[in-house]
Amino acid sequence: MPHHDGEQNGRGLSFAKRIYLPRTIGLSVGSVCVAVALYPLPWMHWIWAMLVMHAWVWPHLAYQRARRSSNPYKAELQNMLGDSFAGGIWVALMGFSALPSVAILAMMAMQNIAANGLRLLWQGLLANLLGAVLGFVLFTPQIQLASTPEEIYACLPLLVIYPAFIGWMGYKVALKLSEHKHVLSRLSRTDSLTGLINHGTWKDLLQVEFTRSQTLNRACCVALIDIDHFKTINDRYGHIVGDSVLKALSQALRDNIRASDLAGRYGGDELCVILPNTDLDLAVGILERLRQIVENQVDALLPELRISLSIGVAPYEQHIVDAASWLNEADKALYGAKSTGRNRVVSAPCTRADFQGLALGV
Repeated sequence: MPHHDGEQNGRGLSFAKRIYLPRTIGLSVGSVCVAVALYPLPWMHWIWAMLVMHAWVWPHLAYQRARRSSNPYKAELQNMLGDSFAGGIWVALMGFSALPSVAILAMMAMQNIAANGLRLLWQGLLANLLGAVLGFVLFTPQIQLASTPEEIYACLPLLVIYPAFIGWMGYKVALKLSEHKHVLSRLSRTDSLTGLINHGTWKDLLQVEFTRSQTLNRACCVALIDIDHFKTINDRYGHIVGDSVLKALSQALRDNIRASDLAGRYGGDELCVILPNTDLDLAVGILERLRQIVENQVDALLPELRISLSIGVAPYEQHIVDAASWLNEADKALYGAKSTGRNRVVSAPCTRADFQGLALGV
């Protein structure tokens, strides 16, 4: 529960920070509209002091109130309803002058709906109405609906600057959401230990490459890579060392394949690679270089630990009926690499019986 509360407060503080700047700009620019509308009216000095306080001091007090609250999100929503209520009072004090009143109410409605949707919009409009009624009852202003030229010109900055600013803020939020979506999408496709494509996503990509190879009749190879005697490594050195071996192999794989190749973790200690636009000879060359690099790597902390790979690779061929059959060809080749001494690259087409015969010296 404390963790949940902390996370909720973090979101609330982020919300308060997001509202702080629009409130500061909106009230400062909006105060010009109100001041020009109030100027011809016989109001007392304390009204002007209240306007200055609301426009230039309240934004900072509101932010501090939300920041220090045990529930910043709820406190900020209350602040926004307070803004709407005060806006209704200023509309009444201006004698309901049409353009300044509409401009101020519209800008507040824009901020409310951008912050919390229709619910806050309707709550804000109700707060506007209550503020306007209270302002009219308390101060009984002279109603003058017609707006003067001075009021029209005073409202122009608010009508231009504030919507543009809200649009810019919305654009920034959209960019951040897009970035988060991209990160989540990448994480959902990635194996957490190795950083390679995870099993499910790699199988989907294999289907895509199979369809492309079948449709375009182009060369493509798929390979399965197995760490020799990986269980022995885990038993002797522990799973932490085993994990570090998998990470090191994954990095070596990334460093020694091309940008167009698709490397993934097939499961356990098996990795997998799709090599698009690659014939069998080229694929074997790439994988043999990887095998040699891994074989020659020496860990300074564990110099006695040597890693070798068994690799099976299968090219796309027209008789292969689906992606599963293609992968099965690579699996047969991997079996052949294991059964004939390991630490080698073996290519399909082949059968398990072929390799059983070789292993027996037939």
